[in-house]
Parts: sequence; structure tokens; C-alpha cells
Amino acid sequence: MTTPPTPLAPVAHHRILLVEDDAGDALLVTELLADTSLRYTLVWHKTLADACFELSQRAADCVLLDLHLPDAAGLGAVAEIQRADANTAVIVLTGLAEGQAGSEALATGAQDYLVKGKVEPELLQRAVRYAVQRKQVERAGADLQAGRLRAQENARLERGLLPQPLLTTPAVTATSRYLPGRESALLGGDFLDVVQTDDGLVHAVIGDVSGHGPDAAALGVCLRIAWRALTLGGHRGPELLRLLERMLVAERSHPDLFTTCTLLTLDFAARRATVHLAGHHEPLLTTGGGTRPAEAAHGVALGIAPGLDQWPATVLDLPERGTLTLYTDGLIEGHAGPGRERLGSEGLLRLLGSTSVTGPDAHLDALIGQVRELNEERHTDDLAVLRLDWDAPAPGAAVPAAGGSDDAAVSGRGR
Repeated sequence: MTTPPTPLAPVAHHRILLVEDDAGDALLVTELLADTSLRYTLVWHKTLADACFELSQRAADCVLLDLHLPDAAGLGAVAEIQRADANTAVIVLTGLAEGQAGSEALATGAQDYLVKGKVEPELLQRAVRYAVQRKQVERAGADLQAGRLRAQENARLERGLLPQPLLTTPAVTATSRYLPGRESALLGGDFLDVVQTDDGLVHAVIGDVSGHGPDAAALGVCLRIAWRALTLGGHRGPELLRLLERMLVAERSHPDLFTTCTLLTLDFAARRATVHLAGHHEPLLTTGGGTRPAEAAHGVALGIAPGLDQWPATVLDLPERGTLTLYTDGLIEGHAGPGRERLGSEGLLRLLGSTSVTGPDAHLDALIGQVRELNEERHTDDLAVLRLDWDAPAPGAAVPAAGGSDDAAVSGRGR
């Protein structure tokens, strides 16, 4: 049986822009290109301004650039072409007496140079192909470096947005997840934290700065650090939210930026939790009877109406063991399937009820996996989830306080 021949790779089609004011030289280049085996489209302009406008409307694979034009002379023309389209390969056309200019053009970013009067079709063909390939390699290297820098920046931001919980009681486990809205995207302004104070109380926060990108992330880090410092310093409830709002107003880059957040304080000695909502969702309370929203009074988001100070407290009775789950909008605002319906809080509760995976880490991974599968990457908000599991002592029993025995279990995990 004869093996069929391997199909040849398709020959690339190059869009070439010639920038040359001399009609005779332009005709020569046109004839040289016609004698090559290149597949190409040639566009000719006589001025640098017209060439840059052309590039702003439609990209070119390669620019053949004369250095002596009516509106430009010298190597500055190379920089202008690169500013117009950083992804195009540039081949400089020089005169017989301009050998030095060609090598200098390479130092300014051109991929190659050709001397007029010494160009043959084969040389031109090879120059165009190699210049385009070298530019592609440059772009790939730049993308790789940008990816590395993005990963480093993400790591720095993640350390600020997702700190290690300060827990000393073995009764509580903190498990967290944080995912940017798009693959390889920077983390956004979602933040969370958990600390235990010297009185044995466990405090948690989850927040969402409006907007995306480095400004929102930087503000989220600022608010998270401020919350930890103020909480450890003894500030609570509306007073703490008032100080966080002052910090937000002072640090935000735009007056329209605001932050929603939930403050949670767990008092296991009294078997109760105190919740303050600032424009945020209620936590979800999971007990032996299932999962339900922990109904709580709502207050205004931070930065919406500075000075209004409306953040009522809600006190919840806690079972001996259970789970409180705090989350940001990204977990529920995605789609609930192929249609236009959004998941919402009710859809999230259905997913929680149908997820049979046990264990905090596996359960959160399974839940987020289901949410993302339903959404199919159509909604791109960041999402953060904080899950607090406890197995508390009976009311009145001593709860290990912060700064206690080194043998106390610290169980805070996040990614």
C-alpha cells in the first residue's frame, strides 16, 4: 500500500508596505518582488505620514522603508513606523553610499537592510521572509517575558490579597480560593483575611473593590492590610467600617470606586457570630440540616455615601459544628448554563446541595469547577471564596486565644 504524501504546509501570504517617494525606485522594488516566489500584497506610499496612517488602519507583515522621504529623513523614520505598528518587520532601503546607515538601522529596531542597486529577487525574497520570522520570534520572546512579569506580579498581589490566616485555635479551619476572571489575567480587587485576637474571637473579612486590574488589586491589598491592623488593634463593627471607608476614599484612584464587604466575628464561647454587611451578600450557613443564607441586615457599600455610616449588626446563633461560606460576586454572576440565565444565589445553593464531595478543599474545588463549567467563560469577573469550618467546645468552655500554645493547629489554606 502506497503511503500518501505528507501535505505541504501552506505558503504564507505577506502584506508588504513600501514607503518610497521615488517612483523609479518603487517600480524597481515592484519588479523585484514580482520575480520572487513570495505570495504577497504590495501597498505603496510616498510619505511617512501616509504609511503610518495605513498601518493604523491595517497591519502589515513587512515594511520596506526608504530613509529619505519628503516628511522624514534618517533613522527616526524607523521609530515612527514602530510606533505606528510595533508588530511589523522593518527592512530599511539605503543608498550605495549609506552602508553605515544600514547597520545603525538594525540597532534602532529594524530587522534588516538592503542597499539599492545591489538587490536581486532571491535576496529580497530571503530578506522579507527572515525579517518576518525574526519579528515573530521577537514578539514571542516579548510575550514570554510579559507572561513571566505577569506571573511575578500576580504572586506579589496574591500575597497581599490572600495572606496566611492568623489562627491558633484548632477548632476553626479557614479554606480560601481566589481566581481571576480570565486566564493569565491579573488578580482584581477581591480580598479576604482571617485573624484571631487575644480574646479568642475569630474575625473574618471578604471584600470586592469595584473594577479590575492593578489599581483595584492595589486598593484591595491596602484595605485588607488596614482591616488586619485595625482588627488586631481592637476596632470592631461600624467603627472599623468607618475607618476602612476613610482609607478607601483617601487611596482610591477614582471617586467612583467603591467596595462591598462582609465583616464576621465568631465567638465560640457564647456560640454566636456577629455579621456586618456593607453592600455584600449574606454568608451561607451550613449545618446538619443543609445550607441556607444567614439572614442579616444590609448596609451601604464603602465609598458610595461616605459618612452615612449605616452598617447594622446581625447576631447569629451558631451550632456546635458547622460552616460559614463567604464569597464575592464572581461566584454567582456567571451563567447557569447555555442560556442567558445567571446562576445567582439560588443556583449556588442548588449546586451546594448537589455536591457530594467532602472535605473543605475538595468541596470548594468541586463547587468552583461546576460554576465555571456552567458559565463557559462568558462572564469574566474575579471570584473569591472563604470557607470557615468549626467544631466548637460547649458554651462556657475555654477557647484557645491568639498567642497560645505552639501546638495549636493553624489551618489556613488558600490559592
